[in-house]
Amino acid sequence: MLKSVPFDQLRTTDLHVDAHYVGRRNGNAGDDPLPTLLSVDNHGGFRKRGKVHGQLHMLVLTSSMNDPDWPDAIDREHGVFTYFGDNKKPGRELHETGRHGNLILRKIFAAARSGATGRAETPPIFLFASTGVRRDVQFLGLAVPGASDLDASEDLVAIWRIADGDRFQNYRARFTVLNAPVISRAWIDTIVAGERDDRLAPDTWRQWISTGRRNPLLATRSLEWRTSREQLPQDREGQAMISALHDHFKDRPHAFEHCAVAIARLMMPEITTLDVTRPSRDGGRDAIGQMRVGQGASGILVDFALEAKCYGTRAVGVRDVSRLISRLRHRQFGVLVTTTCLDRQAYKEIKEDGHPIVVIAAADIVELFRRHGRGTAALVGKWLCEDFPSNS
Repeated sequence: MLKSVPFDQLRTTDLHVDAHYVGRRNGNAGDDPLPTLLSVDNHGGFRKRGKVHGQLHMLVLTSSMNDPDWPDAIDREHGVFTYFGDNKKPGRELHETGRHGNLILRKIFAAARSGATGRAETPPIFLFASTGVRRDVQFLGLAVPGASDLDASEDLVAIWRIADGDRFQNYRARFTVLNAPVISRAWIDTIVAGERDDRLAPDTWRQWISTGRRNPLLATRSLEWRTSREQLPQDREGQAMISALHDHFKDRPHAFEHCAVAIARLMMPEITTLDVTRPSRDGGRDAIGQMRVGQGASGILVDFALEAKCYGTRAVGVRDVSRLISRLRHRQFGVLVTTTCLDRQAYKEIKEDGHPIVVIAAADIVELFRRHGRGTAALVGKWLCEDFPSNS
Protein backbone atom coordinates (compact mmCIF):
# COMPACT_ATOMS: atom_id res chain seq x y z
CA MET A 1 0.00 0.00 0.00
CA LEU A 2 1.33 3.45 -0.93
CA LYS A 3 2.45 5.72 1.91
CA SER A 4 0.25 8.79 2.43
CA VAL A 5 1.52 11.78 4.43
CA PRO A 6 -1.15 14.06 5.96
CA PHE A 7 -0.88 17.83 5.70
CA ASP A 8 0.05 18.40 9.34
CA GLN A 9 3.23 16.30 8.90
CA LEU A 10 4.52 17.90 5.70
CA ARG A 11 7.03 20.26 7.34
CA THR A 12 8.88 17.43 9.08
CA THR A 13 8.52 14.44 6.77
CA ASP A 14 11.15 12.83 4.55
CA LEU A 15 10.40 12.34 0.86
CA HIS A 16 9.57 8.74 -0.04
CA VAL A 17 9.42 7.68 -3.68
CA ASP A 18 5.80 7.07 -4.80
CA ALA A 19 4.36 8.39 -1.51
CA HIS A 20 1.36 10.73 -1.64
CA TYR A 21 1.54 14.12 0.05
CA VAL A 22 -1.87 15.40 1.02
CA GLY A 23 -2.99 19.01 0.69
CA ARG A 24 -5.63 20.97 2.55
CA ARG A 25 -9.30 20.65 1.67
CA ASN A 26 -10.34 24.33 1.60
CA GLY A 27 -10.96 24.45 -2.15
CA ASN A 28 -8.39 27.12 -3.04
CA ALA A 29 -4.75 27.54 -4.10
CA GLY A 30 -3.67 27.33 -0.46
CA ASP A 31 -4.50 23.62 -0.52
CA ASP A 32 -1.28 22.93 -2.47
CA PRO A 33 1.01 20.79 -0.26
CA LEU A 34 4.29 21.76 -1.98
CA PRO A 35 4.76 25.19 -0.32
CA THR A 36 4.54 23.53 3.08
CA LEU A 37 6.53 20.47 2.07
CA LEU A 38 9.44 22.21 0.30
CA SER A 39 8.98 25.96 0.88
CA VAL A 40 8.26 26.74 -2.79
CA ASP A 41 5.39 28.71 -4.29
CA ASN A 42 2.01 27.26 -5.23
CA HIS A 43 1.77 27.92 -8.94
CA GLY A 44 3.04 26.37 -12.17
CA GLY A 45 5.01 23.32 -13.18
CA PHE A 46 8.36 24.96 -12.36
CA ARG A 47 8.86 25.77 -8.66
CA LYS A 48 12.23 26.96 -7.43
CA ARG A 49 14.29 28.31 -4.59
CA GLY A 50 17.03 30.70 -5.63
CA LYS A 51 17.40 32.90 -8.69
CA VAL A 52 17.18 32.02 -12.37
CA HIS A 53 20.05 34.35 -13.20
CA GLY A 54 21.95 33.55 -10.03
CA GLN A 55 22.25 30.49 -7.84
CA LEU A 56 19.40 27.97 -7.97
CA HIS A 57 19.16 26.07 -4.70
CA MET A 58 16.28 23.73 -5.53
CA LEU A 59 14.02 22.92 -8.48
CA VAL A 60 10.64 21.24 -8.14
CA LEU A 61 9.03 19.97 -11.34
CA THR A 62 5.34 19.13 -11.17
CA SER A 63 3.11 17.60 -13.81
CA SER A 64 -0.51 16.61 -14.21
CA MET A 65 0.78 13.82 -16.51
CA ASN A 66 -2.34 14.18 -18.65
CA ASP A 67 -1.58 16.99 -21.10
CA PRO A 68 -2.28 15.38 -24.51
CA ASP A 69 -0.13 17.87 -26.42
CA TRP A 70 2.84 17.77 -24.03
CA PRO A 71 2.89 14.23 -22.59
CA ASP A 72 5.24 14.26 -19.61
CA ALA A 73 6.00 10.65 -18.75
CA ILE A 74 7.95 8.53 -16.31
CA ASP A 75 9.52 5.26 -17.36
CA ARG A 76 9.74 3.44 -14.05
CA GLU A 77 11.43 0.40 -15.53
CA HIS A 78 14.43 2.41 -16.71
CA GLY A 79 14.33 5.35 -14.30
CA VAL A 80 13.85 8.05 -16.95
CA PHE A 81 11.52 11.06 -16.75
CA THR A 82 10.52 13.02 -19.87
CA TYR A 83 9.40 16.58 -19.20
CA PHE A 84 8.29 19.35 -21.56
CA GLY A 85 9.11 23.02 -21.02
CA ASP A 86 6.67 25.87 -20.45
CA ASN A 87 6.46 27.42 -23.92
CA LYS A 88 3.30 25.52 -24.83
CA LYS A 89 1.51 28.06 -27.03
CA PRO A 90 2.61 30.19 -29.99
CA GLY A 91 3.46 33.84 -29.58
CA ARG A 92 6.66 33.75 -27.56
CA GLU A 93 10.29 32.95 -28.17
CA LEU A 94 11.59 29.67 -26.73
CA HIS A 95 13.08 31.23 -23.60
CA GLU A 96 10.59 34.07 -23.06
CA THR A 97 8.19 32.29 -20.75
CA GLY A 98 6.42 33.71 -17.75
CA ARG A 99 8.07 31.50 -15.12
CA HIS A 100 11.39 31.19 -16.99
CA GLY A 101 11.01 27.42 -17.11
CA ASN A 102 12.86 26.98 -20.38
CA LEU A 103 15.65 29.27 -19.22
CA ILE A 104 15.97 27.08 -16.14
CA LEU A 105 16.13 23.93 -18.28
CA ARG A 106 18.84 25.44 -20.47
CA LYS A 107 20.79 26.52 -17.40
CA ILE A 108 20.72 23.24 -15.49
CA PHE A 109 21.51 21.09 -18.52
CA ALA A 110 24.46 23.35 -19.38
CA ALA A 111 25.71 23.08 -15.79
CA ALA A 112 25.31 19.30 -15.77
CA ARG A 113 27.54 19.07 -18.85
CA SER A 114 30.28 21.25 -17.33
CA GLY A 115 32.19 18.73 -15.27
CA ALA A 116 32.23 18.30 -11.51
CA THR A 117 32.15 22.06 -10.87
CA GLY A 118 29.04 22.49 -12.99
CA ARG A 119 27.34 19.47 -11.48
CA ALA A 120 27.98 20.86 -8.00
CA GLU A 121 26.08 24.01 -9.02
CA THR A 122 23.12 22.02 -10.36
CA PRO A 123 20.19 22.21 -7.94
CA PRO A 124 18.55 19.05 -6.59
CA ILE A 125 15.51 18.39 -8.78
CA PHE A 126 12.45 16.91 -7.08
CA LEU A 127 9.77 15.42 -9.33
CA PHE A 128 6.07 15.36 -8.45
CA ALA A 129 2.89 14.32 -10.26
CA SER A 130 -0.74 15.05 -9.51
CA THR A 131 -2.57 12.13 -7.93
CA GLY A 132 -5.94 13.16 -9.37
CA VAL A 133 -7.29 13.83 -5.87
CA ARG A 134 -7.69 17.55 -5.11
CA ARG A 135 -4.18 19.08 -5.02
CA ASP A 136 -2.46 16.01 -3.59
CA VAL A 137 0.84 15.06 -5.21
CA GLN A 138 2.97 11.96 -5.58
CA PHE A 139 6.75 12.09 -5.23
CA LEU A 140 8.41 10.51 -8.28
CA GLY A 141 12.01 10.90 -7.18
CA LEU A 142 15.22 12.91 -7.12
CA ALA A 143 16.42 13.63 -10.66
CA VAL A 144 19.49 14.82 -12.51
CA PRO A 145 19.63 16.19 -16.07
CA GLY A 146 20.19 13.75 -18.90
CA ALA A 147 19.87 10.00 -19.36
CA SER A 148 22.66 7.48 -19.74
CA ASP A 149 21.30 6.06 -23.00
CA LEU A 150 21.33 9.46 -24.73
CA ASP A 151 24.00 11.47 -26.45
CA ALA A 152 24.40 14.84 -24.69
CA SER A 153 22.94 16.56 -27.77
CA GLU A 154 19.67 14.64 -27.30
CA ASP A 155 18.92 15.06 -23.60
CA LEU A 156 17.54 18.59 -24.06
CA VAL A 157 15.96 19.19 -27.46
CA ALA A 158 13.99 22.15 -28.84
CA ILE A 159 11.13 20.74 -30.87
CA TRP A 160 8.77 22.51 -33.27
CA ARG A 161 5.00 22.38 -32.94
CA ILE A 162 2.14 24.08 -34.83
CA ALA A 163 -0.96 25.58 -33.17
CA ASP A 164 -3.55 27.76 -34.86
CA GLY A 165 -1.35 27.82 -37.95
CA ASP A 166 1.66 29.26 -36.10
CA ARG A 167 4.96 27.49 -35.50
CA PHE A 168 6.76 27.66 -32.17
CA GLN A 169 9.35 25.79 -30.15
CA ASN A 170 9.41 24.14 -26.76
CA TYR A 171 11.93 21.99 -24.92
CA ARG A 172 11.73 18.25 -24.38
CA ALA A 173 14.00 17.28 -21.51
CA ARG A 174 15.08 13.88 -20.27
CA PHE A 175 16.07 13.30 -16.65
CA THR A 176 17.40 10.30 -14.77
CA VAL A 177 15.53 9.45 -11.57
CA LEU A 178 18.28 8.48 -9.15
CA ASN A 179 18.22 5.35 -7.02
CA ALA A 180 17.34 7.27 -3.87
CA PRO A 181 14.15 5.80 -2.35
CA VAL A 182 14.18 8.25 0.60
CA ILE A 183 15.28 11.89 0.73
CA SER A 184 16.01 12.99 4.28
CA ARG A 185 14.31 16.01 5.80
CA ALA A 186 17.70 17.02 7.22
CA TRP A 187 19.12 17.48 3.69
CA ILE A 188 15.99 19.29 2.50
CA ASP A 189 16.21 21.73 5.41
CA THR A 190 19.80 22.67 4.51
CA ILE A 191 18.71 23.28 0.90
CA VAL A 192 15.81 25.49 1.97
CA ALA A 193 18.19 27.45 4.21
CA GLY A 194 20.48 28.07 1.22
CA GLU A 195 23.30 26.12 2.88
CA ARG A 196 23.10 22.75 1.13
CA ASP A 197 25.02 20.06 3.01
CA ASP A 198 25.56 17.15 0.63
CA ARG A 199 26.91 15.01 3.46
CA LEU A 200 23.20 14.49 4.20
CA ALA A 201 22.35 13.73 0.56
CA PRO A 202 21.73 10.26 -0.93
CA ASP A 203 24.84 8.38 -2.04
CA THR A 204 23.70 8.39 -5.67
CA TRP A 205 23.49 12.20 -5.65
CA ARG A 206 27.03 12.55 -4.29
CA GLN A 207 28.24 9.98 -6.81
CA TRP A 208 26.75 11.96 -9.69
CA ILE A 209 28.28 15.20 -8.45
CA SER A 210 31.77 13.70 -8.19
CA THR A 211 31.85 11.37 -11.20
CA GLY A 212 28.90 12.21 -13.46
CA ARG A 213 27.69 8.61 -13.24
CA ARG A 214 23.91 8.27 -13.12
CA ASN A 215 22.58 5.40 -11.03
CA PRO A 216 18.89 5.16 -11.97
CA LEU A 217 16.06 3.82 -9.88
CA LEU A 218 15.02 0.72 -11.81
CA ALA A 219 11.76 -1.13 -11.24
CA THR A 220 11.35 -4.58 -12.76
CA ARG A 221 7.81 -5.50 -13.75
CA SER A 222 6.24 -8.18 -11.56
CA LEU A 223 4.39 -9.47 -14.65
CA GLU A 224 6.24 -9.83 -17.94
CA TRP A 225 3.04 -9.24 -19.88
CA ARG A 226 0.68 -6.29 -19.67
CA THR A 227 -2.93 -6.50 -18.62
CA SER A 228 -5.67 -5.44 -21.02
CA ARG A 229 -6.14 -2.25 -19.01
CA GLU A 230 -2.45 -1.38 -19.38
CA GLN A 231 -2.73 -1.79 -23.15
CA LEU A 232 -5.77 0.45 -23.58
CA PRO A 233 -5.98 4.25 -23.14
CA GLN A 234 -7.81 5.19 -19.97
CA ASP A 235 -8.54 8.86 -20.68
CA ARG A 236 -11.37 10.04 -22.93
CA GLU A 237 -9.18 11.87 -25.42
CA GLY A 238 -6.96 8.84 -25.86
CA GLN A 239 -10.01 6.66 -26.42
CA ALA A 240 -11.31 9.19 -28.96
CA MET A 241 -7.97 9.07 -30.79
CA ILE A 242 -8.18 5.29 -31.13
CA SER A 243 -11.82 5.53 -32.22
CA ALA A 244 -10.80 7.99 -34.94
CA LEU A 245 -8.11 5.56 -36.08
CA HIS A 246 -10.42 2.56 -36.12
CA ASP A 247 -13.31 4.39 -37.77
CA HIS A 248 -11.04 5.60 -40.56
CA PHE A 249 -10.12 2.02 -41.51
CA LYS A 250 -13.04 -0.08 -40.27
CA ASP A 251 -14.49 -0.58 -43.76
CA ARG A 252 -11.08 -1.20 -45.36
CA PRO A 253 -8.97 -3.05 -42.83
CA HIS A 254 -6.33 -3.92 -45.41
CA ALA A 255 -5.51 -0.23 -45.80
CA PHE A 256 -4.69 -0.17 -42.09
CA GLU A 257 -1.49 -2.07 -42.89
CA HIS A 258 0.03 1.08 -44.38
CA CYS A 259 -0.90 3.08 -41.28
CA ALA A 260 0.56 0.34 -39.06
CA VAL A 261 3.82 0.71 -40.97
CA ALA A 262 3.85 4.44 -40.14
CA ILE A 263 3.08 3.71 -36.48
CA ALA A 264 5.91 1.16 -36.29
CA ARG A 265 8.31 3.74 -37.70
CA LEU A 266 7.27 6.19 -34.95
CA MET A 267 8.19 3.63 -32.29
CA MET A 268 11.33 2.33 -34.01
CA PRO A 269 13.04 5.10 -36.00
CA GLU A 270 15.93 2.70 -36.71
CA ILE A 271 13.73 0.95 -39.30
CA THR A 272 15.43 1.30 -42.69
CA THR A 273 12.89 -0.44 -44.95
CA LEU A 274 9.32 -1.55 -44.33
CA ASP A 275 7.06 -2.52 -47.21
CA VAL A 276 3.50 -3.78 -47.28
CA THR A 277 3.15 -7.02 -49.22
CA ARG A 278 0.28 -7.99 -51.46
CA PRO A 279 -2.93 -9.39 -49.93
CA SER A 280 -2.78 -13.06 -49.01
CA ARG A 281 -5.48 -15.57 -49.75
CA ASP A 282 -7.01 -15.30 -46.30
CA GLY A 283 -7.45 -11.54 -46.68
CA GLY A 284 -4.58 -10.50 -44.42
CA ARG A 285 -1.67 -8.31 -45.35
CA ASP A 286 1.81 -8.44 -43.98
CA ALA A 287 4.67 -6.01 -44.06
CA ILE A 288 8.31 -7.03 -44.08
CA GLY A 289 11.24 -4.83 -43.25
CA GLN A 290 14.69 -4.35 -41.81
CA MET A 291 15.91 -2.45 -38.77
CA ARG A 292 19.46 -1.25 -38.26
CA VAL A 293 21.17 -2.29 -35.04
CA GLY A 294 24.38 -0.42 -34.34
CA GLN A 295 25.86 2.48 -36.27
CA GLY A 296 28.08 3.07 -39.25
CA ALA A 297 30.17 0.25 -40.62
CA SER A 298 29.57 -1.77 -37.43
CA GLY A 299 25.79 -1.77 -37.86
CA ILE A 300 23.79 -4.76 -39.00
CA LEU A 301 20.33 -5.12 -40.53
CA VAL A 302 17.81 -7.36 -38.79
CA ASP A 303 14.78 -8.69 -40.65
CA PHE A 304 11.30 -8.52 -39.20
CA ALA A 305 7.67 -9.08 -40.16
CA LEU A 306 4.70 -6.92 -39.18
CA GLU A 307 1.08 -7.87 -38.62
CA ALA A 308 -1.70 -5.32 -38.11
CA LYS A 309 -5.12 -5.81 -36.55
CA CYS A 310 -7.70 -3.04 -36.88
CA TYR A 311 -10.26 -4.20 -34.33
CA GLY A 312 -13.06 -2.26 -32.69
CA THR A 313 -13.41 -3.93 -29.31
CA ARG A 314 -12.15 -7.45 -29.92
CA ALA A 315 -8.83 -8.36 -28.33
CA VAL A 316 -6.11 -10.04 -30.35
CA GLY A 317 -6.13 -13.71 -29.41
CA VAL A 318 -3.87 -16.73 -29.55
CA ARG A 319 -4.89 -17.59 -33.11
CA ASP A 320 -3.96 -14.13 -34.39
CA VAL A 321 -0.60 -14.23 -32.64
CA SER A 322 0.12 -17.76 -33.85
CA ARG A 323 -0.36 -16.54 -37.42
CA LEU A 324 2.46 -14.02 -36.99
CA ILE A 325 4.71 -16.47 -35.14
CA SER A 326 4.34 -19.04 -37.92
CA ARG A 327 5.60 -16.51 -40.47
CA LEU A 328 8.76 -15.59 -38.60
CA ARG A 329 11.87 -17.05 -40.16
CA HIS A 330 15.13 -17.84 -38.41
CA ARG A 331 16.67 -14.70 -36.81
CA GLN A 332 13.58 -12.60 -37.55
CA PHE A 333 11.43 -10.78 -35.02
CA GLY A 334 7.81 -9.72 -35.26
CA VAL A 335 5.84 -6.52 -34.74
CA LEU A 336 2.13 -6.65 -33.93
CA VAL A 337 0.15 -3.40 -34.23
CA THR A 338 -3.42 -3.38 -32.94
CA THR A 339 -6.08 -0.77 -32.23
CA THR A 340 -7.13 -2.79 -29.17
CA CYS A 341 -5.05 -5.14 -27.02
CA LEU A 342 -3.79 -8.69 -26.69
CA ASP A 343 -5.82 -10.99 -24.50
CA ARG A 344 -4.12 -12.43 -21.44
CA GLN A 345 -3.44 -15.87 -22.89
CA ALA A 346 -1.92 -14.56 -26.13
CA TYR A 347 0.36 -12.11 -24.32
CA LYS A 348 1.34 -14.72 -21.75
CA GLU A 349 2.29 -17.25 -24.42
CA ILE A 350 4.47 -14.72 -26.24
CA LYS A 351 6.42 -14.01 -23.07
CA GLU A 352 6.60 -17.52 -21.61
CA ASP A 353 7.65 -19.10 -24.91
CA GLY A 354 10.18 -16.37 -25.62
CA HIS A 355 8.80 -15.27 -28.99
CA PRO A 356 10.58 -12.11 -30.23
CA ILE A 357 7.51 -9.97 -30.85
CA VAL A 358 7.09 -6.23 -30.25
CA VAL A 359 3.50 -5.45 -29.24
CA ILE A 360 2.17 -1.99 -30.17
CA ALA A 361 -1.26 -1.82 -28.56
CA ALA A 362 -3.82 0.99 -28.42
CA ALA A 363 -2.24 2.75 -25.43
CA ASP A 364 1.16 2.64 -27.15
CA ILE A 365 -0.32 4.20 -30.28
CA VAL A 366 -1.84 7.03 -28.25
CA GLU A 367 1.49 7.68 -26.54
CA LEU A 368 3.31 7.72 -29.90
CA PHE A 369 0.78 10.13 -31.41
CA ARG A 370 1.10 12.47 -28.43
CA ARG A 371 4.87 12.32 -28.50
CA HIS A 372 4.83 13.37 -32.15
CA GLY A 373 2.40 16.27 -31.91
CA ARG A 374 -0.91 14.53 -32.66
CA GLY A 375 -2.39 14.67 -29.20
CA THR A 376 -6.11 14.98 -30.00
CA ALA A 377 -8.65 13.01 -32.00
CA ALA A 378 -8.99 16.00 -34.36
CA LEU A 379 -5.26 16.04 -35.11
CA VAL A 380 -5.22 12.26 -35.60
CA GLY A 381 -8.18 12.53 -37.98
CA LYS A 382 -6.47 15.29 -39.95
CA TRP A 383 -3.31 13.21 -40.29
CA LEU A 384 -5.28 10.16 -41.41
CA CYS A 385 -7.19 12.10 -44.04
CA GLU A 386 -4.00 13.64 -45.40
CA ASP A 387 -1.76 10.57 -45.38
CA PHE A 388 -4.31 7.76 -45.78
CA PRO A 389 -7.28 9.23 -47.72
CA SER A 390 -10.33 7.03 -47.98
CA ASN A 391 -10.08 6.85 -51.78
CA SER A 392 -6.53 5.46 -51.69
